[in-house]
Amino acid sequence: MMTNSNSYRLKPPAALVLLLFATACGGVAAARSTPDGGQAGTGGAAGDVSVAAGGGAVGAGGAVGAGGAARAGGAVGAGGGFGAGGAVGAGGAARASGAVGAGGAARAGGAVGAGGGLGAGGGVLGAGGSVRSGGAVGTGGTVTVGGAVGVGGAVGAGGAVSTGGAYSTGGAVGAGGALGTGGTAGTSDAGTMVAEVPVNLGTAKNYAILAESGISTVPTSAIIGNVGVSPAAATYITGFSLIADSTTVFSTSPQVTGKAYAADYTSPTPATLTSAIADMQLAFTDAAGRAPDVTELGAGNIGGMNLAPGVYKWGTGLLIPTDVTLTGTATAVWIFQIAQNLTISNGTKILLAGGALPKNIFWQVSGLVDIGTTAHCDGVVLSQTAITLRTGASINGRLLAQTAVNLDSNSVVEPAP
Repeated sequence: MMTNSNSYRLKPPAALVLLLFATACGGVAAARSTPDGGQAGTGGAAGDVSVAAGGGAVGAGGAVGAGGAARAGGAVGAGGGFGAGGAVGAGGAARASGAVGAGGAARAGGAVGAGGGLGAGGGVLGAGGSVRSGGAVGTGGTVTVGGAVGVGGAVGAGGAVSTGGAYSTGGAVGAGGALGTGGTAGTSDAGTMVAEVPVNLGTAKNYAILAESGISTVPTSAIIGNVGVSPAAATYITGFSLIADSTTVFSTSPQVTGKAYAADYTSPTPATLTSAIADMQLAFTDAAGRAPDVTELGAGNIGGMNLAPGVYKWGTGLLIPTDVTLTGTATAVWIFQIAQNLTISNGTKILLAGGALPKNIFWQVSGLVDIGTTAHCDGVVLSQTAITLRTGASINGRLLAQTAVNLDSNSVVEPAP
């Protein structure tokens, strides 16, 4: 029996419309090819979904819910584009009023499933489209979610960002890629920020302790690194039992693994110290001038917190009554801008995790710095006034004071370069 062989064949030149209907309860639609070779609902379920030809494939030549589902009444119109309520998940499903369209826009808090790119040099939402209500994603561009920005970086819940990876409150970041895919999740109490460069200490980095009006200790302290005072004279370095070198360029002390310098020593020491003091002041100004990522965290009390890298600012003093952890890589930078006093309570410790280094932590304090009995601090302390370490306190870092440094049987170890 002869049949018309053309009766079931779609001719490519024709402008055809393929309609997929499902019942309100979610009927099953079989896989059908679109004119551009993509697939609609391949192996998946189409609930209230319509597809119009003219503008080609769904998801830019790809698939709607490839292996997954396109839900909530979204429609693919001419030129692509899922309207509000539609969703696309590469390898899965993007739900909850997400939207992705070829050349189109994702609106009203759009969502991207695993495989959607928000990463370094990564993919695009809607092939060059944009996400509203929470930020924008360009091709390999920046992301703003909950107020945090990453350069080619990543997004975590609560807004975590960094170049190539980040720490966030439960969020996930993958270098090169997906939101919630292949990244790392942190447990920080503040989202991650745009990566900072360390504060430039200039020649002040040649000293473990540098002060303008004096350095005193109640023996016995142990300092690894040089100490220096300027414009004060050597008589303002007290409690160290200084022994002048024969050149009178520097002194030594049983408590100092390094050298002691003062403004009244023989040249070139006075000029060298003048430069170091000027560099210390410039470093203070640099640290104070960085744009903050987080302000007034904990209302001036950060005890017990785990902090990601970034710039933190307080218009008040800062109290650290219990241990604080700084989690980041060996290149991560923390800058703490404190308008009044910094107080670290007795026995409290600043702990480092993830490879974080003391040389990249900066405490910029406009008031007094008081590190309590047996407390421990990491980082470079830049104080506009005085720094006091109570009995048995220790620091891996530097004490750079625009007035005096006061010690009491303390350990001060300059950080590795």
